[in-house]
Amino acid sequence: MSRNAKVIGVNMVKFKKPGTHEPYEKMASKAIKGALEDAGIDYKEIQQAYASYVYGDSTCGQTALYQVGMTGIPVINVNNNCSSGSTALFLARQAVESGALDCVLAFGFEEMRPGALSSNWNDRTAPLGWALDRLNELKPDLPEGPRAIKMFGTAGKEYLDKYNPNADIFAKVAVKSRSHAINNPYSLFDTPLTVEEVMNAPIIFPNLTRFMACPPTCGAAAAIVCSEEFARKHGIHDAVEIVAQSMTTDTIESYDNPMNLVGADMTWHAAQQVYEKAGIGPEDVNVLELHDCFTPNEVITYEGLGLCGYGEAEKFINDQDNTYGGKYVVNPSGGLMSKGHPLGATGLAQCTELVWQLRGQAGKRQVEGAKIALQHNLGLGGACVVTMYSK
Repeated sequence: MSRNAKVIGVNMVKFKKPGTHEPYEKMASKAIKGALEDAGIDYKEIQQAYASYVYGDSTCGQTALYQVGMTGIPVINVNNNCSSGSTALFLARQAVESGALDCVLAFGFEEMRPGALSSNWNDRTAPLGWALDRLNELKPDLPEGPRAIKMFGTAGKEYLDKYNPNADIFAKVAVKSRSHAINNPYSLFDTPLTVEEVMNAPIIFPNLTRFMACPPTCGAAAAIVCSEEFARKHGIHDAVEIVAQSMTTDTIESYDNPMNLVGADMTWHAAQQVYEKAGIGPEDVNVLELHDCFTPNEVITYEGLGLCGYGEAEKFINDQDNTYGGKYVVNPSGGLMSKGHPLGATGLAQCTELVWQLRGQAGKRQVEGAKIALQHNLGLGGACVVTMYSK
């Protein structure tokens, strides 16, 4: 029989711009030590570790963990693109729920370079080649651009063409996210934005400005997952339960349109699996951290997660149902747009924020009465992890 997995310790370092950060092993070890302190347990209690990162050679996870201690435990290095952090959490949760282990660590880190994402391997088949080829088949007249900008920018244009909302909805999402970030000491950007500033910022792709894209950042985050028995044995009373979790990858539906090419269908399938397993629907969720690498993706994800109906995101945004006082508070941390997006750390930073929210430890950005939280972490190529938590 499976056991419910509990998150008992979380931590993150403040994300930094490339060139202003510490080495990955220093950032990661700080996050791990902070999570251990938060859990109130000794490092020797950790039976296994999952290390998530995208840019780095093999066994970087061991190098980072050795800064904390060398206890001989298994260390699994995880690379699943931008969903790497949540993939590490997925594996940690599985290990505990299966009964194989009682206390495990998931941690993630990233040292990124300035500018748009690019591949370090140009002498072999590109993992996103199939998606870019299909995008060019669907939209043969697209301008050239970095792959992520091109894919998410085209998905945003597809949404505008399909549902005909006011084009300022993407800017309104950026303004909302920045208004949340002001209250987050871990946010990279903490100055307010206006719709006009977002719309008039430099254009990086048709219908996409600089303030609609998250910045490359460096950082680390960690979470400790254990069984209910372990938490009880160690007198831990503020554990947060992982109620349900699902990971999905691409299906034949991903070829249908540009929105599915950036994970709209993966999101829908993952969310439905989580709601069915949990017996809890989106209407019961209070707070969310979702993957807003570009603001069009946040809009598309509202509908994929069932926060509103298809084509209803404009009303959802205009009614302010994505912020304090509305139906949901989406990205109280400021999201990837404001907090930053160090790929391997992102999913675990989302987990950290939601654990703080459910414990009532989020300070000025606290969502009042938060009891159910939902996390969405997406990686092109592809994988989508949706996780539901409860206190």
